[in-house]
Amino acid sequence: MIEIRVGVLTCSDSRAQGRAEDTAGLALVERCEQRGWNVVAYHVCPSEMECISASIIEMTDVDDAHVVFTCGGTGLHPSDIVPEATTLVCERLVPGITEHIRVECVAPYPKTMFSRAVAGLREGSLVINFAGGDDAIKTSFALIADELEYAVSIASDRS
Repeated sequence: MIEIRVGVLTCSDSRAQGRAEDTAGLALVERCEQRGWNVVAYHVCPSEMECISASIIEMTDVDDAHVVFTCGGTGLHPSDIVPEATTLVCERLVPGITEHIRVECVAPYPKTMFSRAVAGLREGSLVINFAGGDDAIKTSFALIADELEYAVSIASDRS
């Protein structure tokens, strides 16, 4: 078993301004810790390209996170810019991760079809977008968690 270092980034204006509690991001932190993964960073950003991109870069380049999970900002609203911010800082996309989540989630949650979430590689670290709801986090995380150790070992050559 390899160590997995995780960063969690919640992207929400209301949560960044303290008008709402970040239950989804904190639930994701808890799920990672339950698996024995080391959560090395947790940020809450407003829906601003510079803040989101800078947080992803800090988590991968400074905090040395093997995986960065983002919560929120993946839908159709004009402020939903997380996929663009993620694409901006990643060298390569890994579409199979978010395709798998969409395929598995669309039957129980039809609005999943509107997700624009992406996953990519930055400097050997995986960046994976999740929708912002608690149910979306629970379901999406469960769909990919068992495979992340393999992905981290290959992506970062930590095998």
